[in-house]
Amino acid sequence: MKKFDVLQRLADCGVVAVVRAKSEEEAINIGTACTDGGVKGIEVTFTVPGAADVIKALKKAIPADKLIVGAGSVLDSETARVAILAGAEFIVAPSFNEGVAKLCNRYQVPYIPGTQTIKEIVTAMEAGCDVIKVFPGDMLGPAFIKDVKGPIPYANLMPSGGVNLENAGEWIKKGAICISSGTDLTGPAQKGDLKAGAERARLYVEAVQKARAEMKK
Repeated sequence: MKKFDVLQRLADCGVVAVVRAKSEEEAINIGTACTDGGVKGIEVTFTVPGAADVIKALKKAIPADKLIVGAGSVLDSETARVAILAGAEFIVAPSFNEGVAKLCNRYQVPYIPGTQTIKEIVTAMEAGCDVIKVFPGDMLGPAFIKDVKGPIPYANLMPSGGVNLENAGEWIKKGAICISSGTDLTGPAQKGDLKAGAERARLYVEAVQKARAEMKK
């Protein structure tokens, strides 16, 4: 899939589920529950045992029109290469790494690095990152998005860390292109209740859509 298409689909859905699990089976269950609820962006962190195999398994288990699978917690280009070969369609990290940026640009795979400051955001943008992760979101807060987009209105920002169902809409209204959430979104599925997991995902998508609709009024 082309880089533009991946970014567009992530933005359209507006939600990325961060999947952390203790096994491949658990990760697949969480991913399936999230996509059943309409969350298309699934970020498999490389803290998950056999993360590359989980990415492959998810792509086999879930139809391509329902899933955009990426790799998270990618700290170096070697890990990014493994993830891309496994089928990762986007790469996410807690911080920026120039080597990862170059590799992802080479293969036209979106790289979404974590940032905390204006300088880090601009550095990532100059390295070709189309979407920048604001992390940790609970430390920076939704107002940070608005403040950044004052002088840099064209920055595409995705908050992660501290994003929950209660504040999802606020992040969007402050200017986030999409949001990323872990346990608050995946918790029910992680506990084995896949039906509740799908419903939780649906509520996230609904919150984003509602916020966007209210912004147009």
